[in-house]
Amino acid sequence: MARNSYFRFKQFTVQQDRCAMKVCTDACAFGAWANNAGAKRILDIGTGTGLLSLMAAQRNPAAQIEAVEIDEDAARQALENVQNSPFASRISLFQTAVQDFNPNERYDSILVNPPFFQNDLRSPDPKINRAQHAATLTFPELLESVNRLLKPQGTWHILLPIEESNQLKNSALTQGWFMQDELVLYHSVKHQPFRLMRSFSRTKNENQTTHSENLAIYEPESSNHTLAFRQLLRDFYLKF
Repeated sequence: MARNSYFRFKQFTVQQDRCAMKVCTDACAFGAWANNAGAKRILDIGTGTGLLSLMAAQRNPAAQIEAVEIDEDAARQALENVQNSPFASRISLFQTAVQDFNPNERYDSILVNPPFFQNDLRSPDPKINRAQHAATLTFPELLESVNRLLKPQGTWHILLPIEESNQLKNSALTQGWFMQDELVLYHSVKHQPFRLMRSFSRTKNENQTTHSENLAIYEPESSNHTLAFRQLLRDFYLKF
């Protein structure tokens, strides 16, 4: 996906020139995949450009969405993106660390596309470090925040690289969370998977098994998107 100063979707536009992390394909797929049906209150942790909040608002017209972002420039740009969207009345932005966020009510659903690198080499750009590295939000802090902010019957959804996703899953399971759904994302069927999307709640599925699917973005040896990817993003991408 091109790193332009903005990205235009069917119902909103995301300006991103002041955000370290730009709109990317895996985040778009995550926003279209995470099931927020029936949720009245949704929290977006580390909203960045505001992309996931905007996608959630489009998908769920009844939801009120609150988003937190620690970086000042990103929070301001996310606010501008929200204010210039059709969903401004239903999305609230807070510039704060989620560890310090104390809303009046808990949430039915939480979306998380967190800083995920645990031990990788750091960038010289501090904004990129905050966006990509887990120094400002470790996995134990994330799990504590989700446990504190989610309603007992709620569900949280998270997007991570493969290794980090498995690390977090192991920690979540030991804390009494159950994995409900999983989407494994590939560039194409000839590539190794590069992202995992997972949903967790405090209740088991009826058959006590996780619903798991694979999704390739592109056809093999081609720049054409797969039918499954097009169907997932057809409500958002202009070209679909």
